[in-house]
Amino acid sequence: MTTDAPAEQIGFADLRLRPELLRALAGLGYEEPTPIQREAIPPLLDGRDLLGQAATGTGKTAAFALPVLQRISQDGGGAEPSALVLVPTRELAMQASEAIHRYGRDLGTRVLPVYGGQPIGRQLRALERGVDVVVATPGRALDHIGRGTLRLDSLETLVLDEADEMLDMGFAEDIDAILEGTPADRQTVLFSATMPARIDAMARRHLRGPVRIQIEREKPAPGETPKVRQSAYVVARAQKPAALGRVLDVESPEATIVFCRTRDQVDQLTETLNGRGYRAEALHGGMGQEQRDRVMGRVRGGTADLLVATDVAARGLDIEQLTHVVNYDVPSAPESYVHRIGRVGRAGREGVAITLAEPREHRMLKAIERTTRRQIRVEKVPTVADLRARRLELTRAALQESIVEDDLDRFRVVVETLTDEFDVMDVALAAVKLAHEAGGAAVDEEEIPEVAPRGGRGDREGRGAPGRGPRGTRAPAEGMTRLFIGAGRSAGIRPQDLVGAIAGESRLSGRDIGSIEIADRFSLVEVPASAVDEVIRALRGTTLKGRKPIVRRERDRAG
Repeated sequence: MTTDAPAEQIGFADLRLRPELLRALAGLGYEEPTPIQREAIPPLLDGRDLLGQAATGTGKTAAFALPVLQRISQDGGGAEPSALVLVPTRELAMQASEAIHRYGRDLGTRVLPVYGGQPIGRQLRALERGVDVVVATPGRALDHIGRGTLRLDSLETLVLDEADEMLDMGFAEDIDAILEGTPADRQTVLFSATMPARIDAMARRHLRGPVRIQIEREKPAPGETPKVRQSAYVVARAQKPAALGRVLDVESPEATIVFCRTRDQVDQLTETLNGRGYRAEALHGGMGQEQRDRVMGRVRGGTADLLVATDVAARGLDIEQLTHVVNYDVPSAPESYVHRIGRVGRAGREGVAITLAEPREHRMLKAIERTTRRQIRVEKVPTVADLRARRLELTRAALQESIVEDDLDRFRVVVETLTDEFDVMDVALAAVKLAHEAGGAAVDEEEIPEVAPRGGRGDREGRGAPGRGPRGTRAPAEGMTRLFIGAGRSAGIRPQDLVGAIAGESRLSGRDIGSIEIADRFSLVEVPASAVDEVIRALRGTTLKGRKPIVRRERDRAG
């Protein structure tokens, strides 16, 4: 079957997936399956072999991973792997392994990436303990099979992802050797971006009556080569709203979509942006059609220049004047990124794609770069000086346009009168100053702290200093309790103020304090559950910015 046009609107719940998988998908922001997922998941759940032609960025990983996880969860995990996924490169192995781990988190699925360049001892220990899914490059998989450390006697599903690329890299013999050593009744899944004769021959040798699926990537119309400038900024979560505003001020977009993962995040960010003077509108699945129409009317009419939306809510929207797409978080799947940035850079115009990445998300950008085959430049958040320079440039451009296009003769008498008393340069400077200030040129004087990308869990970002970010509506970390403090940004509260007060008045140190969220009128701080009462007493006995705030355990917030 070939899929070119959108199929009927169905959700993941319609695909017979387990509740644990549906929860994981919802938590990752997946609201509707992509075409490859709609077509592939049902036959794979039925145990059929599958031959799929689909390019990178179409959602292949979830298409094969979800049925694999469902099958493991029903049969129960054993000491030997139930599924083996072969991929051409270590980057793809890491990417697919991370994705499968996220999807199967609630099922406790054991996933192991196996590739060259990684200490083999760690792989050996994990295989000895037992794994459910192995994601491997063919050479390293064959190495483990030869050692007897990767046993495939219990294998139920074998996936060949990016099969054409594996053949191009010379893995044909390795793949054949691996396939020959697997049970004859296994389920085999083969995905390839192209279908040359050798892929078809491999499918005939190793697949049994496969379902054939072909997914076409959406193509631009003739002459409409997308041109998208892609960049990213690594910022702490607590600084994201300020960083977004700073970047938007420097970019001066005509119209922007800011993508968020959840409805709650959309509502919170829209409120924050409007409170900072931007004209932002929210769009998500919790809104009725009449509400959506009003929002889009304001965006298309130019009375709003920022649309904050979830992926599903923004699906199918056509905004002619759209120039910028912002990923408020790094998308959890590279295909989501591809779909988002495809909204700009059409009809020969240049578009801009901006991603705000937390330090721990920096490595996820590499997976996206491989998917898009384009570099994402990691840039520094504009400084106060950068913003001042940009706003002066906008004032200069506005004055230049006025000089060229406007009829200025009626103001000549004012200039001539003033130059009788003042130097003409002084008159011009005063006029520029007034024009600059009339353009709303007030600058936020607070610099946004620069943070370094983070590779591992142990590299904690500032231990509660300004780099610590909020958890939004997520549950507190294990062993932690979230406190509500009745003072926030409007009172001048900063993360370091809260850390200093807690560390100075209790037995906790800065490293004991968890994530911090600062809103306009309140703050939320995570502290060890064992020290909650002590911290509450300590904060109630001190002052923050000259006042004694309300301090209590956080109550559940309505979504």
